[in-house]
Amino acid sequence: MNKNIIITLSALSLLLTSCNSYNNVLRADDYDYRYEAAKEYFAAGQYVRSYQLLEDMVLLMKATEHGEESFYMLAMCYYKTRDYETAGLYFERYYKTYPKGTYTELARYYAGKAAYMQSPDSRLDQTSTIAAINRLKDYLDYYPYSERREEVTDMIYQLQDNLALKEYDAARLYYNLGSYVGNCVFGGNNYEACIITAENTLKLYPYTQYREDLIMLMLKARYHLALNSVEAKADERFRQAIDEYYGFKNEFPESKYTKEADQIFKVCSSKVRM
Repeated sequence: MNKNIIITLSALSLLLTSCNSYNNVLRADDYDYRYEAAKEYFAAGQYVRSYQLLEDMVLLMKATEHGEESFYMLAMCYYKTRDYETAGLYFERYYKTYPKGTYTELARYYAGKAAYMQSPDSRLDQTSTIAAINRLKDYLDYYPYSERREEVTDMIYQLQDNLALKEYDAARLYYNLGSYVGNCVFGGNNYEACIITAENTLKLYPYTQYREDLIMLMLKARYHLALNSVEAKADERFRQAIDEYYGFKNEFPESKYTKEADQIFKVCSSKVRM
């Protein structure tokens, strides 16, 4: 018989034996036996088989010595298979059921990380991003000296950058609408809306990676607001743009926007009354 055929048949035999063994475990009435099998599948990285066994047993195991471990392991199975929504629910149920359990700190950590992994693109609704930030902050509140503190803090900053980017995109939209008044049904104008949106974003997320972009956007909005102002307001608004320029240059002396900012300053300086 061809050597390759022998190898293929041997592999198939092992696979079938494995499947039959797993089916036998599923049908077994001995829950201790099924639980030990679930642990073995988990250790072997076969998380789907493990959670299929655990799902049927976790409530029955709750009152036993394996209750705590089985609950945490079930949550980890879902996390490992990237079903972060289900994993997060089970981690949360674990630490609420066992607030001082063996795996409580890990459960809070992975609940936050599972939520972090579900954070959507900044263009989409950010409700889940806010929920993830809250979970991660809860972890730090419970474990302020954790060895995972730096990692968790980095995740919070990344999630906050998602929120900041969404607001930055909103501010840019106002800026791009410019002098168009069709959307300003309650008064005001788009340049003012751009400035307010950017300012509020910087107050909420002062350490965002988009800080330079937001401040430059405010400078440009103030500049165009001044250019489009009636004479009575123009001088004051050009001065506000100049103040914004000085603040920008002080914080970002070697900015990628330097040339554009300098040109704005030059025009504004020529417009103000001495």
